[in-house]
Amino acid sequence: MRSGGCHEPADFPPPDAAPMRFASRAPADPTPGDPTPDGPTPGDPTPDGPTPGGPTPDGPMPRNPAGMSIGAPPLPGGIRALPRGLAPAGLGWLVLAAIGAGLVFWDGLISLGQAWSTPEYSHGPVIPFLSFWLYLREMRFVPPVERPVDRRPGLAVVVLALAIGLAGTLIKIPDIVTYGFILWVGGLILTCYGWRRGIIFWPSVLHLVYMLPLPSQLYWPLSVWLQMVSSEIGVWVIRSLGVPVLLDGNVIDLGVFRLQVAEACSGLRYLFPILSFSYITALLYRGPLWHRVLILLAAAPITVLMNAFRIGMIGVLVDAYGIEQATGFLHAFEGWVIFLSCVGLLLLMAMGLQRLTRNPRPLAEALDLDFTGLHLQLARARAIAPSAWLAAGALAALGLGLVMHLAPPRAAAVPERDPLALFPRSLDGWIGSATRLEPAVEAVLGADDYLSARYAGPDAGPPVDFFVAFYARMAGGAGIHSPEVCLPTGGWEVSDWQYRRVALPGTDTTVPVNRAVISKGLDRQLVWYWFQGRGRRETSDIAAKLTIALDTLQRGRSDGALIRLVTPIGREESEAEAEARLAGFLAAALPRLPRFLPE
Repeated sequence: MRSGGCHEPADFPPPDAAPMRFASRAPADPTPGDPTPDGPTPGDPTPDGPTPGGPTPDGPMPRNPAGMSIGAPPLPGGIRALPRGLAPAGLGWLVLAAIGAGLVFWDGLISLGQAWSTPEYSHGPVIPFLSFWLYLREMRFVPPVERPVDRRPGLAVVVLALAIGLAGTLIKIPDIVTYGFILWVGGLILTCYGWRRGIIFWPSVLHLVYMLPLPSQLYWPLSVWLQMVSSEIGVWVIRSLGVPVLLDGNVIDLGVFRLQVAEACSGLRYLFPILSFSYITALLYRGPLWHRVLILLAAAPITVLMNAFRIGMIGVLVDAYGIEQATGFLHAFEGWVIFLSCVGLLLLMAMGLQRLTRNPRPLAEALDLDFTGLHLQLARARAIAPSAWLAAGALAALGLGLVMHLAPPRAAAVPERDPLALFPRSLDGWIGSATRLEPAVEAVLGADDYLSARYAGPDAGPPVDFFVAFYARMAGGAGIHSPEVCLPTGGWEVSDWQYRRVALPGTDTTVPVNRAVISKGLDRQLVWYWFQGRGRRETSDIAAKLTIALDTLQRGRSDGALIRLVTPIGREESEAEAEARLAGFLAAALPRLPRFLPE
């Protein structure tokens, strides 16, 4: 066995190429897994006949995702055979590296499994298997061992990935841990194969990204945007078919029935798996690069349009046959029809792009669906070559993982606080009454405690709606998301959005707020909101997340709250008057908050 790589390389000719004769060559220094000097080994070309499936010398060869010619003649040195026997040392180091990585990235892997249990990411468990299949395909293009093999970049990537996993665990953000895990997979491959050979596997490693959930900072804006776009296009479809309909935010009003385009109808359940499918299709496609890019980029708009068409057809069916068409089996069945339609449209696009080439192929040939010989590539894992670099990476992962799991856990600081139900209902002339949110809204909010109250001022003017949502733990991507995401779904249009620092009357206090003027028809409202916790006030949800990470690391705390104030803007009232009303209420309410939101 050579020490040049994790798997002893073997150049297996693709079975779909025309035969070509090669001469056998005996290696100067035979090692386990190399052809023996006194005769060919299974998988080598025989001296008196062609190798089945050998490459043809004439005509251009298709190319693999990494840019190497599929079916190209092997590099000088002949063809290598399937390695013989086991390499316990190399395999042992790889197993230790995997165990160590499991310990380091444990929090991220657990979070990943929880995400896969949701409908939006239920495709996740399939992604690693597809990536492994791509990895086996790419192994066929790994050239023979070259000396010297530079494994230093691989070990550097492994160390960087372990550091990212450690940082993500300390600040309790599992998403960061899972990013580090994918980077570790790439670093391990580069360590085993060396830079020049390991970089061939980048498509299979990159594909693992499709198993990750989106960060909440991206998921919620994207989900709401897709809801709005799907609602608009769906209503257009309904109107085009002659059905009268109105759209109020993300609510489709059919007169007798009202359909809400909820989060589940945003299309994200189709988008993520379709993006993975388009990625693999682009890799397998035999054609110009711009064809592949077009297939990859077309997945998102096709999915959005087909989901909007589905919503439109549901509206038509509900109008004709009743609300049952939007629930139960029919609703799920329609979803599967749309998903398979998106797959079909991508394949039709691949067929259409082939018609633009000089020698168009049928779809079965346009996609490289060759599965033969993959078992041989899998068998090559029996000859994992031990190396000092692989041992160093394994020991680093195992040592860090043991330290992380054996070290005494840091006790989370749980500050004492009063429940928001005790927040005063009388504030310097402001009289309030609290209400409970609907159970479905409470479930989406996910707060540990909240207050939703309406306060009437001493001057009998318009009221102020005061809302506080408290989260005991916001690390790990849990907790609040910006009202900027939620407001459009209620049919409100944001006409003015800006950051301000407002001065509270009668005090020296200034408060940073996000200020928005929203409108629905002739009704207008003024909105202030910010994020508060641990003595900090932030207007940016990204800045709030960063300070949460910092305080988690330094103080062991990640509690915080969203505070929102809303007041109507009267028909004969200016925005300045509405702002003065909010400032007056906040001057009375803010000094009482530390009891309920510890600093």
